[in-house]
Amino acid sequence: MKKGLIIAVSTVALSVISCKKSESGNKSVIKAEDSTIILADNGKIDSTIGYDVDVNGKKSLKTDYVYKATDGTLVKVVYNYKENTMSIRNNNKTFILNKLKSTGNETVYEKQDMKAKVKKDSLILNQGTNIIELVKTKI
Repeated sequence: MKKGLIIAVSTVALSVISCKKSESGNKSVIKAEDSTIILADNGKIDSTIGYDVDVNGKKSLKTDYVYKATDGTLVKVVYNYKENTMSIRNNNKTFILNKLKSTGNETVYEKQDMKAKVKKDSLILNQGTNIIELVKTKI
């Protein structure tokens, strides 16, 4: 009776110990556990990504922002993290730029002669010789 009990307990203990979940894998994908976290190209958490938190504390990606230029012009920017693109909309024109690289503190998007650098709450657009500085609004 004691031997049977010892064998049963040791079998259960071994099965619990041997069934561990592996946390390794591709570091560039969105994790879908407690909260959604996007990692930069270097494997660090991307600080240029914004999150919304609902009343229950559930975290979700924030994809659309309104930026304000130094002249007061408002620009809508939508990030598509699955396709690695950003779209910039102003005056009924939309520009879609592709993600070039991300260091964790800065993300660069580019298409043809237009280049955008996202750093915390700022967005700097370069188009030819024009440089436009934008800042996130609280809208």
